[in-house]
Amino acid sequence: MSEGGRSPVDPQAARIAELETRVARLEKVNSVLIDRVERSMDSQGSAFSLFQTAIGLERQIRERTDELTRTLRKLERTNEELKTAKDAAEEANRSKTRFLAAAGHDLLQPVNAARLSVSALSDTRVSEEGRRFVRQIDRSLNTIESLLRTLLDMSKLDAGVMVPNLTSVPIAEVLASLESDFRPIARRKGLRLVIAPTTAWAVTDPVMLRRILQNLVSNALRYTERGGALVGVRARGPDHLRIDVVDTGAGIPPDRHLAIFEEFHRGGTEADDGEIALGLGLSIVQRLVGALGHLLSLTSTVGRGTVFSLVLPRAEPVQPLALENLMTRSLQGFGLSGALVALVENDEAVREATTALLERWSCRVAAGRSIDAVVTAFEAEGRAPDLVLADYHLDAGRTGIEAIRVLRRRFGWDIPAIVVTADHGDEVAQQAAASSAELMLKPVKPAELRALMTHMLQ
Repeated sequence: MSEGGRSPVDPQAARIAELETRVARLEKVNSVLIDRVERSMDSQGSAFSLFQTAIGLERQIRERTDELTRTLRKLERTNEELKTAKDAAEEANRSKTRFLAAAGHDLLQPVNAARLSVSALSDTRVSEEGRRFVRQIDRSLNTIESLLRTLLDMSKLDAGVMVPNLTSVPIAEVLASLESDFRPIARRKGLRLVIAPTTAWAVTDPVMLRRILQNLVSNALRYTERGGALVGVRARGPDHLRIDVVDTGAGIPPDRHLAIFEEFHRGGTEADDGEIALGLGLSIVQRLVGALGHLLSLTSTVGRGTVFSLVLPRAEPVQPLALENLMTRSLQGFGLSGALVALVENDEAVREATTALLERWSCRVAAGRSIDAVVTAFEAEGRAPDLVLADYHLDAGRTGIEAIRVLRRRFGWDIPAIVVTADHGDEVAQQAAASSAELMLKPVKPAELRALMTHMLQ
């Protein structure tokens, strides 16, 4: 035992204790480091996975982008092809429309010749069977004329050739002319036709408006077996009018409201005189309404009837004007015996048919296909004509207006004159008016021609 009673310290044991303490500390540090390394490796593994995923997504996006680019280029090529085809189709349709709009004279010329020939035939002494055939031919010509006129009008509207002449129109006068036309038809079918009185005026084209209402009233009577039809006018707000054409017919199912405005859509009803509806009435109505900027609506109940409503702008009344000042005149009269008529017509069939008709009316006729031929004929006649009847379109680009002027200058006085044309445009009408000549549209109705000639020679 050492001094003071303390045991001596074992250096080796102290060294071991110190080493154990250091080892414990190192193990603790190592544990912390290992934990950090493991967490770092886990983080790097996640980052690597994310990197691989990003690379995969980028590759998919690039593939989808390439695929979409190829699809878009294909669509562009398809759209270009479709646009080319659409442009070609539209141009073909415009060409067809322009052709029909300009071909009215040539298309109606044969009908005009046939109608004049039939009229001349009806004035001859024929048997009852012959007269029956004449009536059948006349009905067929009426159908052909109606079809051609409607097709030409539709083409002119589509081509923008037929432009409305908007003016203040007394609705009562338009309705009065319709009443005189359709009341006999309604009476023959045992139907009532009621035209409600009105003092309203509207801003419209009187010829187009009459054509619209004419088709609507015609359909109302055609598809009505019992009851009748009513045409009435009422105010719609301070600035508009509504014209209703109401019938008590079979009605139109809802699923056919759009179809009835399609070309050649027929209701299937035959008229008493055997005439079949052409199926163009409502199609031309729709075009006319669009050209005028009016609105047309339809309500119908199957088994109870139909109402067509036309909305148009109101107008303030102006100085009273007879409707014939706004529309083509239809005159009555007879008595042409001995009249000397100059006929200028380049179509041989029409010239021969017109000559035969005029001679049946006891007229003397000097006819020729050109201006010079007719002038020569009258120089041989030794006197001026009493009246000039000239087709507008002559050979070599000359016109009936020129023929009238030449004959008037040659004989030194304002010879009464009639210009016959299939051109409904304002230009021909203005030229005729400037030359103090009357205008008749083809196909010429013989009764109207005779009435007009009689009026002009009085």
